[in-house]
Amino acid sequence: MQVIRDVRKFVSIPQARTLLTMLFLYGIGTGILAPMNAVYLESLGLTKAQIVAVFSVSLSSNMAITITVGWIGDRLKSKKRLPVAAAFLCIIGLTLYMNAEGFRSALIGMTIAVAPSGMIMGQLFGMARNHFSRAAGDIVEMAQLWLRASYSVGFFAGLLLGANIFLIATFRGVLWGNMAGYVCLVVLLLWFKETTGEPKAKQAAKGEPFSLIMLIALLTLSCADAIRGLYLQLVVLKLFGKPEIMSYIWSAQAVFELLFMTLGGYWAARYGSKRIIFLGGCFALATFLTYTSSPALPVFFVVQPLYSLFVSILYGVAMGYVQRMFLSRTSFGASLYVFISQTASLIGYGLPLFIQGITPNIFFIPSSLTALSLLMIGMVLYRERRVRGYD
Repeated sequence: MQVIRDVRKFVSIPQARTLLTMLFLYGIGTGILAPMNAVYLESLGLTKAQIVAVFSVSLSSNMAITITVGWIGDRLKSKKRLPVAAAFLCIIGLTLYMNAEGFRSALIGMTIAVAPSGMIMGQLFGMARNHFSRAAGDIVEMAQLWLRASYSVGFFAGLLLGANIFLIATFRGVLWGNMAGYVCLVVLLLWFKETTGEPKAKQAAKGEPFSLIMLIALLTLSCADAIRGLYLQLVVLKLFGKPEIMSYIWSAQAVFELLFMTLGGYWAARYGSKRIIFLGGCFALATFLTYTSSPALPVFFVVQPLYSLFVSILYGVAMGYVQRMFLSRTSFGASLYVFISQTASLIGYGLPLFIQGITPNIFFIPSSLTALSLLMIGMVLYRERRVRGYD
């Protein structure tokens, strides 16, 4: 089977396992804190508007760094120095964040902890694409997907770990776990020998034509996902009263993540990325509508595989799709995708403020955004079909 041959080739590439481990451990560190962030801020006495302000300011700073570094990153001979420096700054910010006592100190700490991370993900995937393009150009896209899946599996393993750390060591233990993720990233980056120079092998991947409509559609889908990412944990807390439940719900996603990202990658190669992204959006819409119609705990777990498929496509297939729009600028393509996700988060955090309180009705907003995105993608697919019909 092709997938078995590709996996064997992938693991035989020098330092591929180091990259996998790096993203897996970094994902664990990030996942430990993710479901507890908003809850931690609420425990400090912050209002919903103040929580949104903390996330918005830190994300705005992160976005500015992400796109700036992405623009200049391709000119740098060595990319790994940037994420190493960023990780050290994030550790300093986390130290301030875990000692926050109110809105101002939480804002300063989270901004310093989050903003420098804009130099991490885009540069890591730009560095990885250069590495695999040089070593095995025919499996570059799948290699990128497996690296992204490794981060996701680590992230969701971190969610489960974070829930148990919270029960044992409260929020301080969760924050220390997040810091450990940055420490592991620094150690493995220093161990990793970066590949520079022109690819030895010809890449099998073809570039994608630039499409502003598709970028907007991806932004809209990411907005819907960002709303779920922040507000689902608050909705679950209001409905069931236990913050660790959200970690268990998200950790269930890890069971499907690697499989779905692999399937999504091969489906995209066979049927086209846009069609698979459209399919993922349909699963997301079904999930959001289920949240609004049946807010029972078992339902949150049952629909998780559907949403897992959507996330696998959004974070895996869509990332590769955006990167292929800029094949000659690997760092910029990866950073642009991260920037789109961050912009979506910034927009998504604020939209539910128009709905009073924290209830499942919040998910009518991501439902509408997903429907709008599906409409845009459908228009692009219809237009392409008509053009092929005229050829």
